[in-house]
Amino acid sequence: MSYNLLKGKKGIIFGALNDKSIAWKVAERAVEEGAEIVLTNMAVSIRMGTINELAEKCNAKVIAADATSVEDLEKLFDETMAHFGGKIDFVLHSIGSSPNVRKGRTYDDLDYGFLQKTLDISAISFHKMMQVARKKDAINDWGSIVALSYVAAQRTFYGYNDMADAKSLLESIARSFGYIYGRDKKVRVNTVSQSPTVTTAGSGVSGFDGLLDFSERMSPLGNATADECADYVITLFSDLTRKVTMQNLFHDGGFSNIGMSHSAMEVYSKGAEAEQK
Repeated sequence: MSYNLLKGKKGIIFGALNDKSIAWKVAERAVEEGAEIVLTNMAVSIRMGTINELAEKCNAKVIAADATSVEDLEKLFDETMAHFGGKIDFVLHSIGSSPNVRKGRTYDDLDYGFLQKTLDISAISFHKMMQVARKKDAINDWGSIVALSYVAAQRTFYGYNDMADAKSLLESIARSFGYIYGRDKKVRVNTVSQSPTVTTAGSGVSGFDGLLDFSERMSPLGNATADECADYVITLFSDLTRKVTMQNLFHDGGFSNIGMSHSAMEVYSKGAEAEQK
């Protein structure tokens, strides 16, 4: 169901790879709510993924850009404003990658060169994106910028590795840049801490299936899906949330505030009993 929440608005969606991507779902919902969008990803990701199918469905322009490259980001914002004939209203940062995770390097045996890449891709790119946008005055007053995060920024999760450090930095950047952008241009900056979600990136985390099951048992409302995350992000792009900024907003079925659920306790108790036998 459409509510025309984004009627007349224009934005950029970073990170759509395939139909499992949260960014893909956000793009679809944004257009359903009346927005016009530009899709962007790295050139290699565009070739490997199916973003052109999404572009056709959403009548969207695709502009290749490496989010870690300031030069590419400058070109992206210039081309986007030329395409739309003016400024934009919202941006989604849905980018994350860890070479250490991909290569199976554990947190106590990190390759520091890989760590720098993890931080640059997954967090510093968020700062670069906003710095370029602000210098170019590319976002309308009362615009909205959202990045996707995860509760591992605050708590330790086995296997999440150096991505936890990246998410912590991502949330810090949202607060620091959110102050500046809000003070100067009324642009709001938030992160959404989403439930573990079956995406191409998420599935690469060690023990991901177990993490999905654990959070599902712990959350009173269950895990939030990619489609549900898209719905939430749309509200943050809309004018209904004009005074929400510098926040890390949990969208996880209540997981972040649970110590031990009844379901998880039952599983634990059964396991403990089996060990005693």
